[in-house]
Amino acid sequence: MLEINGSVAVITGGSGGIGMALAQYWLDRGGKAVIADIDEAALDRAKDILGEQVDTFVCNVTKEADCAKLAARAIEKFGQINLVAPFAGIIKDGMMVSPDRETGKVTKKMSLQDFQSVVDINLTGVFLMVRECSEQMINHDCRGLICLVSSTGSLGTAGQINYSSTKAAMSVIPKVITAEFFRRGLAGKIRCVAVAPGYVGTPMVKGMNQKALEYIVGQVPIGRLIEPEEVAAFVGDIYRNEALAGEVFFIHGGLRLGSKG
Repeated sequence: MLEINGSVAVITGGSGGIGMALAQYWLDRGGKAVIADIDEAALDRAKDILGEQVDTFVCNVTKEADCAKLAARAIEKFGQINLVAPFAGIIKDGMMVSPDRETGKVTKKMSLQDFQSVVDINLTGVFLMVRECSEQMINHDCRGLICLVSSTGSLGTAGQINYSSTKAAMSVIPKVITAEFFRRGLAGKIRCVAVAPGYVGTPMVKGMNQKALEYIVGQVPIGRLIEPEEVAAFVGDIYRNEALAGEVFFIHGGLRLGSKG
């Protein structure tokens, strides 16, 4: 079993939501954290809450150089990396094509920009972060976990062909990395998994249209949103248990998607 006390987490999207909840969870248990975000002001606010024990780094995860600098920063600051949590992500929902209800003709379609920008951050950004942190972990003989964040959206959510595609990718990447590390005799030292939350009660979700939010909650068997702190605790449990590798672990309160996604 791994211990969080003294371990080092690198978290992107760390200025809010699940990323910040994970940073707080880590610090509360004696760990150290480097949190990264593209928004410097948001990082400053997070540091005010988390305290001086957290290190912050402005990072655009779509930029190869930024990701390399972030991984190197963790080693320079703390000497090791034990948890990699590339949680930065965006959504730009919309139907791929939207026919008019009266004419039946397509009047709107998802733009290439809206598709590509989600792929760039949610998929390419994850690849870059995992690659750079893995290199540092291997070169500095670190033991730990790469934890991706998938989603119930990976099962196929209407209106999210961009987002769902990236989260489906998160479902297969742990298997690929585990197989590759197995070939090199590393799978027992550096594990890779994904957690897949359902509807999470981030400030953004809780602040949405309340009628829409009521409908969402009505789809969840446990009758409420998943709290960011519950996802963070789940990541902590997976980190400690070294038998967990190469899989996706859902945390969704029993949610099931219907035929209409």
